[in-house]
Amino acid sequence: MAQECTAIFSSDWSECLSPSGPFDFIAWNFPGLGAPLEEIFRAYTGNRITLGEACGRVRQALPGPVTAEMMDAYLEREFAVYRGVPELIEWCRERGILFMLNTTGMIGYFQRVFAKRLLPRVPAISANPLVRYAGGPVDPGTILELTETADKGRNTAALAAARGIPAGRVVVMGDSGGDGPHFEWARDAGAAAVGSMTKASLDGWCRERGIPIRARFGLAYGPGEARRLADEMAVDFRGLIPIIEGILSAV
Repeated sequence: MAQECTAIFSSDWSECLSPSGPFDFIAWNFPGLGAPLEEIFRAYTGNRITLGEACGRVRQALPGPVTAEMMDAYLEREFAVYRGVPELIEWCRERGILFMLNTTGMIGYFQRVFAKRLLPRVPAISANPLVRYAGGPVDPGTILELTETADKGRNTAALAAARGIPAGRVVVMGDSGGDGPHFEWARDAGAAAVGSMTKASLDGWCRERGIPIRARFGLAYGPGEARRLADEMAVDFRGLIPIIEGILSAV
């Protein structure tokens, strides 16, 4: 597959391809941490603290490790993905578009997702090493560590360089201000940026820095607007296919 890829789709996960958050599996296993974890998540996606600071707070709050068995129990009951995302992943594979998950979510979460075959396997992930398990046979071929939000752009750039794919054939996607540095990299490199379930924090980041958002998909939220989860779950992500086709056909 690596030799056949002619483009990259590098996307965030939490509230972008999935309704879940990166710390939900921790809150599920340690229910008393739910409220503080949600505040930590909103703080770094709103660019009030760094991802490194956020992970430091999570590490201090954890009463013990999240084992693979604990992660599996969470996934068996709570795993969720927006409608059409598995089909979008398969469409990218069939068209020679390398699908990269580029997220502040945990490497271990995705290791167990693929081990349990909850998603089609993807060739590359960029994710947080706060929770990571021993390597397995269905792990993505490329796993890049992400410890700050700026690593999203760096990791997308590294993958594109390794595969010989020009930045003009890279599409990045995100939803919140935590994706702002990824969108900033896209502007500077000549890649295209797409908003998914776009939050006011991402709009504000991009507006302040003159960063264009090529397209918006799904819902868009104003400042302080509550999420409309039922409406989000009705969005079919196969609708992204003509958007991606349009961007890549213009290159």
